[in-house]
Amino acid sequence: MKVKQIAITTEFIKLDSFLKFAGVCETGGEAKILIQEGQVSVEGETCTMRGKKLYPGMTVQVADDETQYEVIGGVR
Repeated sequence: MKVKQIAITTEFIKLDSFLKFAGVCETGGEAKILIQEGQVSVEGETCTMRGKKLYPGMTVQVADDETQYEVIGGVR
């Protein structure tokens, strides 16, 4: 599995925004559908909350995607 690090400049980023920022989805609507369908996992657990806050060190995986996305950076 490939790991791709995505740097943020804020304390946290919401899951739907992260998927767009990371280039997984082109639109917020697309991100919403992926999340609602249970195709996104955060820290290894399925997450259906669009507004889930992601902090540096957390990982995101999308079904049918060989890449694991890791949040890095931010203010602690």
